[in-house]
Amino acid sequence: MMIRLSGSPRLSLGIAFAFLAAGQAFAQQAAPAAAALDEFAARGQREARNIKFGDWQKLCFKPGGAKMICRVTINGNFETGQTALRIYLTKREGDSATRLQLFLPIGLFVPAGVKLTVDKGSSYTIPFKFCLTNTCIAGDVAKPALLREMESGKSLTVEVVDTNMLAVTTSLPIAQFAAVRKGAPAQVFEQNIDE
Repeated sequence: MMIRLSGSPRLSLGIAFAFLAAGQAFAQQAAPAAAALDEFAARGQREARNIKFGDWQKLCFKPGGAKMICRVTINGNFETGQTALRIYLTKREGDSATRLQLFLPIGLFVPAGVKLTVDKGSSYTIPFKFCLTNTCIAGDVAKPALLREMESGKSLTVEVVDTNMLAVTTSLPIAQFAAVRKGAPAQVFEQNIDE
């Protein structure tokens, strides 16, 4: 398609340059976000301090007439009692997929997501889904490879990026994860609905 412009050649040349500049600006904006996120993580790193983790637990819920839902979970708290990290791995009876959710404090650079690494192996990025007034939640379907690594691993490193563009990491024990996940639930909550 050819566009003919009447008028002076200078005006036509000026319009052509404007379209060229606009096209270049659009191409720069459309560059992959992953490259920008790598820049943020490279500005420094620090360890999250004084997080005490509890034990892995398996709790199941059996609503009246519905399939059982089991959740394998661990909580980490700061010395103040505030939740620093909570991990849920949720599976519904009969489903093949396991859902992974991480609850973290607010004040994080949300576009970076959460990076999980088992024993300094492969990394998995879990995107943030939303934030509330007191927590941000990252979640996705857990990749089978991540679950296998967690079942055979010793330590899970969780990395987020804070608003100062520093990577903040903490590690938690996963040596008991496989036994808890495959074992009987610590508690089953049943709800019977009378109609």
